[in-house]
Amino acid sequence: MCQMEEINGCNLLNTKRDGRMPSEFTSSYHVHVIVRQGQMRFSDGKQVYGSQKDDLVIWQMSNTIQEVVYSDDFEADFLIASGDFLSRFNPEMIWASKGFIFIRINPSFHLHEESLRLMNDDFTLFRSRLDQPQTPFKEEVIGRVMQIFLYDLWTVYSQEMTQMETTDNAARIFLRFLSLVQRDCRRQRDVAYYADVLCITPKYLSQVSRSVSGLPASEWITYYVTFELVNLLNDQSKTFTEVADLMHFETASHFSRYVKKLLGESPSEFRNK
Repeated sequence: MCQMEEINGCNLLNTKRDGRMPSEFTSSYHVHVIVRQGQMRFSDGKQVYGSQKDDLVIWQMSNTIQEVVYSDDFEADFLIASGDFLSRFNPEMIWASKGFIFIRINPSFHLHEESLRLMNDDFTLFRSRLDQPQTPFKEEVIGRVMQIFLYDLWTVYSQEMTQMETTDNAARIFLRFLSLVQRDCRRQRDVAYYADVLCITPKYLSQVSRSVSGLPASEWITYYVTFELVNLLNDQSKTFTEVADLMHFETASHFSRYVKKLLGESPSEFRNK
């Protein structure tokens, strides 16, 4: 049976070896499943999905997973990670947000040869490190393996996103919107700009954003702008004038007021921390 106490918040299990099934952990963990044999069917409350050999299935804690059915010959390796563990070791926020949305739209998809190799390598590394004796730094080491896994997972997402076929027009618009915001948020912070590029109205863009992510378009713009601002302000080699120029603010006073509103403190107060 699995030794859940070894690493608080993260473990790698196999259905046959450990006698546990992925659906047992959906209420407390994010679950990442690689199907090795057989089939699995489940619902997210909106749609029914079928998964088979070499499919990757990801159940986020925020998803309502129900009606899970396994074939008699079902076997899978599955990685479980608590929300706290992922938050602690998440290495990058922008791709994390893209991944969050992608998973909501595609909780199950097939791993092609290169993607499967990446995931298998990471699962092998997890198993090797989890099986090692307890040390004062074991949790931190597993956290670094989690970071490698997330980078590889986002690489898989980036490939899948370009090939994604969905009948959900809102999903296509929203993913395009996120890509535009990531590219242009340093100089464009208005919903109207992104709506114009997408040839839709600002009202419709916010409706699309709410329907796919639960948040208005303006909050996603703010999210990405905050990420950029914090990174630039944390770079001690850049003056506030340089940061303001990089973020395309016309005046230093406008920049200072914006940072105060967004972060709750002035640029100097933020950097002095």
